[in-house]
Amino acid sequence: MDFKLGRINLKGVAQGVGGFVFGNEDSYKNEDSYMERLLDRISNGVLADDRRAAMAELQSLVAETSSAQLAFGAMGFPVLMSVLKEERDDVEMVRGALETMVGALTPLSSAHGPKTEVQPALLNSDLLSREPDGISLLLSLLGEEDFYVRYYTLQLLTALCSHSLNRLQEAILAIPRGITCLMDMLMDREVIRNEALLLLTYLTREAEEIQKILVFEGAFEKIFSIIKEEGGSEGGVVVQDCLELLNNLLRNNASNQILLRETVGCESLISILKLRKGSAYSFTQQKTINLLSALETMELLLMGGPETEPGKESNRLSNQTILSQKKVLDHLLMLGVESKWAPIPLRCSALRCIGNLVIKHQQNLDLLANKVLGDEAHTEPALNSILQIVLRTSDVEEFLAAEYVFKCFCEKNADGQAMLASTMYPLPASNSTRDEDVNMPFGSMLLRGFILSDTLQDIETCCRAASVLSHVLKDNLQCKERMLKIELEPLTPNLGAESLLHRIMRYLILSSSVKKVDSNDQKERTLVGDQYFQPVILRLLIIWFSDCPSVVQAFLDSPGHLTFVLELVSSQSVSVYIRGLAAVLLGECVIYNSFDGERDAFSVVDTISQKIGLKTYFLRFEELQKSIYFISAVCPPHRRTLTRSNTASMIEIGEEDQTKEIDQKSDQPVLMSIFSGHFVNFVKKLELEIRESIMDVFSHPKSKVSAVPAELQQKEGEGDADYIKRLKSFVEKQCHEMQDLLARNATLAEYLTKTGGVASGSDRNVGGGHEREQSERLQQALQEAIQRIESLESEKAKIQNDLESLSAAYNSLEQASEERQKESDVELNDLLVCLGQEQSKVEKLSARLAELGEDVDSLLEGIELQEGAEAEDED
Repeated sequence: MDFKLGRINLKGVAQGVGGFVFGNEDSYKNEDSYMERLLDRISNGVLADDRRAAMAELQSLVAETSSAQLAFGAMGFPVLMSVLKEERDDVEMVRGALETMVGALTPLSSAHGPKTEVQPALLNSDLLSREPDGISLLLSLLGEEDFYVRYYTLQLLTALCSHSLNRLQEAILAIPRGITCLMDMLMDREVIRNEALLLLTYLTREAEEIQKILVFEGAFEKIFSIIKEEGGSEGGVVVQDCLELLNNLLRNNASNQILLRETVGCESLISILKLRKGSAYSFTQQKTINLLSALETMELLLMGGPETEPGKESNRLSNQTILSQKKVLDHLLMLGVESKWAPIPLRCSALRCIGNLVIKHQQNLDLLANKVLGDEAHTEPALNSILQIVLRTSDVEEFLAAEYVFKCFCEKNADGQAMLASTMYPLPASNSTRDEDVNMPFGSMLLRGFILSDTLQDIETCCRAASVLSHVLKDNLQCKERMLKIELEPLTPNLGAESLLHRIMRYLILSSSVKKVDSNDQKERTLVGDQYFQPVILRLLIIWFSDCPSVVQAFLDSPGHLTFVLELVSSQSVSVYIRGLAAVLLGECVIYNSFDGERDAFSVVDTISQKIGLKTYFLRFEELQKSIYFISAVCPPHRRTLTRSNTASMIEIGEEDQTKEIDQKSDQPVLMSIFSGHFVNFVKKLELEIRESIMDVFSHPKSKVSAVPAELQQKEGEGDADYIKRLKSFVEKQCHEMQDLLARNATLAEYLTKTGGVASGSDRNVGGGHEREQSERLQQALQEAIQRIESLESEKAKIQNDLESLSAAYNSLEQASEERQKESDVELNDLLVCLGQEQSKVEKLSARLAELGEDVDSLLEGIELQEGAEAEDED
């Protein structure tokens, strides 16, 4: 392309762009005309000095105003690119052209010119990146002998990265030996080297191909060589740039992590974390940033690579093993636990690295479990020291970082959980002072968090202890059963011992009504949904109840417990998280219920239906799933990486947080910690089980009585009246059961109608597959209930028919008996009449014989003797 000014209508281009942006091309007419003359002198000037002077004036003009930057971008780049291409021998002109373009790509503050919607620096970056062969031309300048030519070229490329990174990355990859050319600059003079470092940190962001080429070119060796020259963690911003470049090469790149481990090793990285003798008390801002960057490198290695990469797990285990063998745990404990002078962000980062070092790595878990800190005069298990941070620190971030260590320690570590649980026995109140922490076993120190008074500070301590306890109990039935047997000293004298479960419920209730004084108006206000106390305790109870019916039984033994949780679910004054977690806890009382009788699963479901309503209850699950922290756990945001632009602000924020009181802190970090990805998935699984269990309860009778033919038959030796009475009782039970099913059926139908079971297609699409699946299950349960009712109605009709037949037979039998009785009475009366007549005859005959002088008695005896003899003869 011919870049001569005579081939370009500079005035027309400038007026067009200026008029479009500012709306009035005349307002910048003079400035545009002046720039046009300068570019004309540079392009067509005869005298070298005049052309150089014009270049100097142009450079000054572009550095002063945004309007000049904008006008330059429209007509200046072709002219200056022509200078770089055709006038390499004139070093002064080349320098001037490069410095002018750097100025054109550097944003100016609004004080230097009027505010416009278009950003000239951004527009100019786009224009320059589109110049044909422009990037190739700039890279070729890095081979020039002049120091300033190389320096301004690197600055120009760095400025391009700020606005046109992707295009620059693609262009450099397309140029043969483009990356190699930049790597050579790391061996140049210090100023050039530092500028090249900064450029490479930009280029390696999310550019896997560039990362691989740099590693192949020996980037690891050069980076650690520069860090050592600069003094390690005590060095300046160059060390920070080196570590940022190193992190770009390792982030989401397992192959580069393997190459680091197998080539330069991890000793150089660990040496950065080692505090020099006497320097453990001094942490400047730059030293803190350097250590944070090194800890970020450590964390990247301990993560093992991207989640989707097949070899992530094996790479993570290898990195954990190598780092542990190099005694990195000692340095992390020094930074995170022992060094009380280290800034909070640094301590938090070191604690998170400790957790990532030991998670799912048995040797490292054992190493941490047996680690002892301190000197000969005072030693303490490392886990105890970390627990003290959890219970005592005034900074929420540090509390979460220390808690993360226990989360990682207990993950898939049943032996470690059992070891911690074995130390949990309460000490007498006289041994529970704060000054005697060092003499306490781990478990006793943790339980002490539950035996303090009912103040706001102590509720905070209880919540933190509950958070650690939830990790000890997670997926460990043995530990859950053991905790159920623990009894604590009463908070009030003259009362009996209190179980740990009951004490935790007491704190859950207290945390809903505790008040604090507002720092602004000195008025008390209730801490309800703004604090994380109740969500933390509810999470502990949910984990504790899971697959542990004995804990559910102990919970339901106190009627007040169920009543309070019901109130949380129905309350509108608490947060959506509290209502949702309370609903999950209620559901566990159904699916893990082993009761028979008044507190069984059916009774709990009936209570939920009566006190809350099925629709409202299930709505709590939907609200929880739509909450911000629940969604964030499903799709976690990318973690903020350390760069020059954000590290200083992170340190300042950390220092400010140290001055805040506990009650002034936001509950956002804790809620984010509660709703981790694992816990959210756990709750989702529980929700499905809860819905299925409740539907099963509502679609089947409480007493599952079935009509069997044997019960319709009369038992042996059973009287007719008793048989009929038993049949009537059986029919009444069947009727009550059917009425119960009809009521449940109505409830299910109402819920199904209101929650979208008969909703329009658009509503169902909004809910997605999960809601459709729930709707199908509800409809299936409803269909089963209808079929059950129809079966019961059929059985009832059959029984009633049989009963009517039996009743008719019985009535016929009674009627026949009555008629027979009447006939017997008539015959008896006739016989009595005959007997009366014969008796009268006998009496008359006896009187006549007596008148004739006959002995009647002797005569009767003779007749009897004669009748007896005749009877013998007949025999």
